[in-house]
Amino acid sequence: MKKLFCIIALAALALTAGAQTKLNISTYSGTSVDRYDGQVCDVTANRYLFTGWNTISLPFAMTEQEIDDALGTGVKLEKLVAVTQQDTEIILNFQDCKKDGIKANTPYILYYSGETGTKTLRVNAAVASKESKVTLTTDCGVEVTMHGAAKKTDGKGLYGILVINNSDANFTSISDEKAFFYASRCYITIPGEQQFILTPYHLGAGEITSINEIAAATDIIDVFNVLGMRVAHNIKAGDVNNLTPGIYVVKGRKILVK
Repeated sequence: MKKLFCIIALAALALTAGAQTKLNISTYSGTSVDRYDGQVCDVTANRYLFTGWNTISLPFAMTEQEIDDALGTGVKLEKLVAVTQQDTEIILNFQDCKKDGIKANTPYILYYSGETGTKTLRVNAAVASKESKVTLTTDCGVEVTMHGAAKKTDGKGLYGILVINNSDANFTSISDEKAFFYASRCYITIPGEQQFILTPYHLGAGEITSINEIAAATDIIDVFNVLGMRVAHNIKAGDVNNLTPGIYVVKGRKILVK
């Protein structure tokens, strides 16, 4: 009898250890996931999406297939890869990255082609509590940071995508003291008091190449920004990588300098 009791106890312990931790993520006020950091959980997040461009940052990863299953195959996912500038206009260069899926605590813009409403995201995935942001600098030295909101955040002074103007992912400066961002959304900050116009530029997954695929290192070339303005004249192709990080055009092809 004692032996039978031990077997039953061990079996119960094994079942408990193998049980998947269930975690519900609030995409309204936010959910602290510090205690689950690195732990694989059965995660559920009910996220409200508008038809058109939305921002998204999640404390867990999703594969391309999981994104399609939850949101439909028409969804697009892009990440900020470079910023360029002309006077007070800053070009936000977003690149298609859907094949890589959603990485935990990474800010994205997401195009949803379905009807506006709440969608359920449910996956078995490792949870991460690391802060979510990407910081890039324009060719004029202006620092642009795209943050993920882990919790509901005051919006005044930040840049975000307004629902009434989300067809092209335009980020607009927010002056309303009552404005805020719900958790799992993203916003952009730029230091200082100067106001900028933020213009999105969408790049395909294979649209950017390397300078090595276009020209030999000793070739003499001209370099243009995405606005069509020449930024370098008669330089060696090998010197392109010395330019300020950003998207450039050489011989009609887009290149990314990191």
